Amino acid sequence: MLKQNISQRMLQKLSPQQIQLMKLLQIPTATLDQRIQEELESNPALDESDDAGEVYDLENDKDEDDEPKAEDFELDDYLTEYMEDDPISYKMKTESSQDLEDKNIPIALNGSFHEYLEKQLGMMDIDSEKEFTIANQLIGSIDSDGYIRRDMLSIMDDLMFTQNIEVSEKEIFASLAKIQKLEPAGVGARDLQECLLLQIRDKIDREPEMHRKPKQLAQKILENHFEQFTKKHYQKLQKNLFISESELKAAIEEILKLNPKPASGFASSNNGVNQYIVPDFLINNRDGLELTLNSKNAPDLRINDHYMDMLNTFKDNTKGRRAGKKEKEAVMFIKQKIDSAKWFIDAIKQRQETLYNTMYAIMHFQEQYFLTGDDRTLKPMILKDIAEITGLDISTISRVANSKFVQTEFGTKRLKDFFSESITTQDGKEVSTLEVKNILTDIISAEDKKKPASDEKLKEHLQQKGYNIARRTVAKYREQLNIPVARLRKEL
Repeated sequence: MLKQNISQRMLQKLSPQQIQLMKLLQIPTATLDQRIQEELESNPALDESDDAGEVYDLENDKDEDDEPKAEDFELDDYLTEYMEDDPISYKMKTESSQDLEDKNIPIALNGSFHEYLEKQLGMMDIDSEKEFTIANQLIGSIDSDGYIRRDMLSIMDDLMFTQNIEVSEKEIFASLAKIQKLEPAGVGARDLQECLLLQIRDKIDREPEMHRKPKQLAQKILENHFEQFTKKHYQKLQKNLFISESELKAAIEEILKLNPKPASGFASSNNGVNQYIVPDFLINNRDGLELTLNSKNAPDLRINDHYMDMLNTFKDNTKGRRAGKKEKEAVMFIKQKIDSAKWFIDAIKQRQETLYNTMYAIMHFQEQYFLTGDDRTLKPMILKDIAEITGLDISTISRVANSKFVQTEFGTKRLKDFFSESITTQDGKEVSTLEVKNILTDIISAEDKKKPASDEKLKEHLQQKGYNIARRTVAKYREQLNIPVARLRKEL
């Protein structure tokens, strides 16, 4: 049986303008220009201003939420409102740094890594067209590190389906052996062990007989004791190879000179341009801290004059008579585009204000760091702290902190690196976990590499300095710092 009832619910929905602002907040300065260009292309009513012009004050504009519905829309009222409002242009108020001006950086046009290999292949003695096709297929299977990580059977299947060539295992491995003789040494390897072996064999062949002994020992280690080497079981290696510590040390030094990524010296084939970090904020210390926003990628935006001229022309043509249906539709289209342009300009302005207010709060919260550059002066700070200072939502602070950078006198820093939890020292003082991590890094850097400290020992060192933390927490911080366990830090 159907029943009717009345219920009251409170829902919170984001307007399209709020959603647009949230998306813009997440965009770093490095990619903001691309987003603005997309909007300029999609909305002809939005235009880029070449000069300061007349500033359009969005705050004096009427509330967009009070916009009348289409059926209540009065054309004359709309025209009068927009003619008086005169939305000529909008000048961004943020400052830009002269040090970050756009510069034309010449880019060298180098061939790709695969082209380099193909050129070498063309100079090799290849017996047949079939062998040349197999070799080319193998070169095409080499990844950006210089490895062939695909299974040989899969490459054989590719040759069958794409080239209509039936290949035996013997033929493909014969071609692989030729590919592995190309420069740089180690290219075409199927795993790290094979890559290092190819390089050490190449060095042995080029080396005079009298200097080969450490390299030959290194080859023996890589061939027969690779697992023990990777796990740094040095005593087992000495025992199994019947060698002294000095001989083992010389062999390991030879291995450490090898390149685990032989293609690393070449630019990636799909990325010929260097990637640079573009800071979103700049902080200078000139008789006090000064914060500016980098507006390099935020051009001045304005309403297109042509659209305003169209409204003027329409108003003149409809004096003393009612506008027709098509004329109303045309004006409604213009209104939609102008409103969209105003919303986007407003969102850019709000983005800049939100970024500035958030970074200003962070700058004053971590004032001692920005004055001294000493990581130990960083105070415990979480998103909630900045949200309370700025009056913004925690999610908004999170969006600002994500993928944003600040340029200081002590280097360019990621914003989220300033946020950390707190721990209490033995004397009751609250310190940042960043401080503990820095001290942990210093302890590990100063340790005896022949007898590196275990996590338990590291815990004891930290407790001696007044930081009462558990061994498990030490292990967590060590992993976050990408520092291996004690056994893997051991050196001869």
